[in-house]
Amino acid sequence: MNPRKTKARKPHELTALAVKGCLVAKDAAYNIGDLIKNRSAMAALAVKDCEKELDQIERQIDERLPQAITQVSEDKARELLACLKFITDLERIGDLIYYVAQRVQMLHNLAREDTKHMADMAIVLQKMLEKVHDGFMTRDLGLASEVLSMDSKLDQLRHSLFQRHLERQRNGADVVSILFIAQALERAGDHTKNLAEELFNLIEGHSLRHQPKRPRTQS
Repeated sequence: MNPRKTKARKPHELTALAVKGCLVAKDAAYNIGDLIKNRSAMAALAVKDCEKELDQIERQIDERLPQAITQVSEDKARELLACLKFITDLERIGDLIYYVAQRVQMLHNLAREDTKHMADMAIVLQKMLEKVHDGFMTRDLGLASEVLSMDSKLDQLRHSLFQRHLERQRNGADVVSILFIAQALERAGDHTKNLAEELFNLIEGHSLRHQPKRPRTQS
């Protein structure tokens, strides 16, 4: 045995909780897609359980972070702060997906085209969350960039759904619920985009939201 060889360091317990939160949110997105397509009662229960678990994870990180951050190096402290930002967005994603589940269960006569649009949005959201998880695990900027690009797909799907109903000038409780569902899924995508931006901050050491302004050129 090579005495110089050391074992890989285990992630901090709060980092492990944030990683778990990514997986829980991804599971919620998968189950909301199943609920939209199949009206599965088990999927509805799974979404509710995911929302509760994300609440618990947020509470644990929030309670443990103040003490933990005083006992680690500066680099590890930055990682723990990223975990706090991560779980804040993940918890909000869980709330939005649970809201969607409640709205879906209120629907009565759902057109196939509406079902497909909403299910496609859920699939995109699930893939975005999967890439966030993998990017966080591997510190991969490429995966974070893919998430930022995928957010526009959710915007397009939401816009298409809104436009179709506005053009047909349909109304009623189902139409209102469909539009609220699309809006909530898009907002969940926005929070996932925040996660990708936080990955850039963690890996690169600066935020995409506060890029330095280019100097003005004299004309």
